[in-house]
Amino acid sequence: MLGGVRPSGSRRSWWLREAVAAEATAAPHLAMAAPPLRGTTTADVVVVGGGYTGLWTALRITDLEPAARVVLLEADICGGGPSGRNGGFVTNWWDEFPTLLDRYGPIGARQTGEAIEAAVDEVGAFCAAHAVDAWFTKAGSLTASAAPAQDGAWREAVEALRYHGLAEKFVPLSAAEVAERVRSPVFRDGVFMPGAATVQPAVLARSLRRVLLERGVTIFEGTEAVEIDGYGRGPLGPLGAGGRRAPSRRGNGAGFRPVRVRTRSATAAGEVIAASAVLGLNAWAAGWPWFGRRLVTWSSYIVLTEPIPDRLAEIGWTGGEGVADARFTLHYLRSTPDGRIALGGGGGTAGFGGRIGDVFTDSIDDARRAAAGLRRLFPSLADVRIDDAWGGPIDVTSDHLPWFGSVPGRPIHFVHGYSGNGVGPSVVAGRILAANAVEASADPALALPLANGGAPRAFPPEPARFVGARLVREAAARRESMEERGQSPSRLLREVSRLPRRIGYHLGPD
Repeated sequence: MLGGVRPSGSRRSWWLREAVAAEATAAPHLAMAAPPLRGTTTADVVVVGGGYTGLWTALRITDLEPAARVVLLEADICGGGPSGRNGGFVTNWWDEFPTLLDRYGPIGARQTGEAIEAAVDEVGAFCAAHAVDAWFTKAGSLTASAAPAQDGAWREAVEALRYHGLAEKFVPLSAAEVAERVRSPVFRDGVFMPGAATVQPAVLARSLRRVLLERGVTIFEGTEAVEIDGYGRGPLGPLGAGGRRAPSRRGNGAGFRPVRVRTRSATAAGEVIAASAVLGLNAWAAGWPWFGRRLVTWSSYIVLTEPIPDRLAEIGWTGGEGVADARFTLHYLRSTPDGRIALGGGGGTAGFGGRIGDVFTDSIDDARRAAAGLRRLFPSLADVRIDDAWGGPIDVTSDHLPWFGSVPGRPIHFVHGYSGNGVGPSVVAGRILAANAVEASADPALALPLANGGAPRAFPPEPARFVGARLVREAAARRESMEERGQSPSRLLREVSRLPRRIGYHLGPD
């Protein structure tokens, strides 16, 4: 039970509260929000968004061009969005290998998987190089079947990896081998991803911010971008795929036109005039119509228990692995150094027209779903107190892979659609976006298939998108809950939950 704990958008996630409190003790000046933008400023590159994507991009730009003037805009504080409240899973994409094969072919799929896996170690290297105590723990990630209907959900990926000589990346486990890592009365067989890790997500985000400030990046917080290149929340025209070259920003020739980003804050309006721009808007991108048709936004909630190190030892979960069940509406769990369990997922709610409202942060029902998942997976922990709960939005594309692109004819580059799995991939995204922004055409990141992929399939327009997403999500959640109870869902319920895959979207259960 949640008891008196209620999620609320007016309260920071536990991760972010802990991170900012640590900053206030160690370096009080860093815990203070950066001032908002007032008036007009100029930059070589303006980065819109102070989450992982924007932070890693700005960091990489300082590596590629140390003298470049970089301005970063964040509507809240850096890490105030999904980067400061996600589960902290630094996973890779070997479980998505069949999709990577379809999209990029065997060579491209392998290159992409290896790049995302290398990003896990890059997060660890950043923490070591900058004395960041973000609890980086590379102990792998376990997915376990929690009902007969979930058995073998990973089989296609395992077989594809084995065929291509990558069997060690995603290793099937027997029920006994699953129990050696964590014991649950409902866990059956499973699969293990050795190259995954966990972090304290907000500490990572805030530490990236600290390093950027040390390197001279100008950060404006409490500063919302309301107009980009002369366009507000209205059509910008068709967007091209990543890799489509924008006109050169160098030399400021006759054909060069700078990017203008108009901003507002609680106290003032502002404008950044820049040679190029990077947009790392995450789920908020869905509110801009030129992105919205290719994104669906969902809420995702996390509950956090009291410290229970002895109880974790009782169920054998002492190795630090990330854990998830094999539902489409999955539950994902990780432990903390003081012995808490953070569990997220279990449903969620679709947003309408890209609006990010209270349904994403203040839903007691969605938080209760997450708490119910903890009780089902570990009934021996039914008496454990829930200390905190919070929620936030994720942005989902039609194939569960992020969408990289550039505005045709303009030096504006973006990525959206991490589908709730962006901690590791955002490192690679930062490399791609930074190379595009400063025209480092020889950078290896631009040779990755991700940088040159096409736009994902568009979703139906509103209100069909909202109604369809809600209908399918509820059908999937009801179907999976019935299967977990040993009940047989009706044929209608099965068919509704399968509808996205039937019409070509890589979403929903089979």
